Amino acid sequence: MPTPCAASPRDARGSERAVARRPRLEEPQTPYERIEVRRLSPGIGAEIRGADLSKPLERITFEEIRRAFLAHKVVFFRGQDITTEQHVAFARLFGELEIHPFAKNKPGHPEVMAIQHGPENRGRENTWHSDVTWRQAPSLGSVLRAIEVPEVGGDTLFADMQAAYLGLGDAMQRLLGGLTAIHDFAGVFGRGLAPAALAEMRAKYPPAEHPVVRTHPETGRKGLYVNAAFTTGIKGMTHAESRGLLELLYRQAAIPEYQCRFRWDHHAIAFWDNRACQHYAVSDYWPKVRHMERVTIVGDRPF
Repeated sequence: MPTPCAASPRDARGSERAVARRPRLEEPQTPYERIEVRRLSPGIGAEIRGADLSKPLERITFEEIRRAFLAHKVVFFRGQDITTEQHVAFARLFGELEIHPFAKNKPGHPEVMAIQHGPENRGRENTWHSDVTWRQAPSLGSVLRAIEVPEVGGDTLFADMQAAYLGLGDAMQRLLGGLTAIHDFAGVFGRGLAPAALAEMRAKYPPAEHPVVRTHPETGRKGLYVNAAFTTGIKGMTHAESRGLLELLYRQAAIPEYQCRFRWDHHAIAFWDNRACQHYAVSDYWPKVRHMERVTIVGDRPF
């Protein structure tokens, strides 16, 4: 079963190591009528029960899933024995689907990413990140379905970047509010590309500029919007200046109080909000097989 992380440890002198302050928890929402929502942690993550994604969703059920998604930033479903077509149909309820220009797609389904690791292919998603922030209009969210998972290992962690922002001091929040970050695919997806191929992809996907603090377009909440995988610098700062500040912000995702952890099983599904959280796929299962399929929903330009 999924478990929340423990409280932040203290050093020998009793001072907190990482967490400056913990944001106040939000009050519980209006009760749900068609689904059951169980939190994984006080701040982020909830498991949804009572929804069958193999069937068309009634309007009220869809609206309750959407409400839970916005409230908890990532929601999980278990026991969903669905087809690829049903997976795609569920994701499409939330918006247009994107085709990833670098990832391996499932044959016949260009909008479905095939993510498979095993004896000959170690997992490399073990970096805190939000999906495709190098796009001018990054992803709204991602729906990840477990096809085959190891008996032990291969969990995914999620970090609440809105809570991470609120946990910063007032002076730091004011500083970050006026900053713009640069995001680039090359550090991850440019590896191994020939110079001509890299130049061609850069012409299609030039570095994107997004605010360091993003306002969520549906909830109005503010959150940190930089990540270690795709953010390369802060506009107007020297490399040393931006590196130092970014490293501090990257560490916010690693604070346990802002996290939840999901243990996968067969037919489990995770649906996360890339506008509000980051994730980290734990690569501790090699040489066992971990096979997933992901569908990603197109988002809008951050502001």
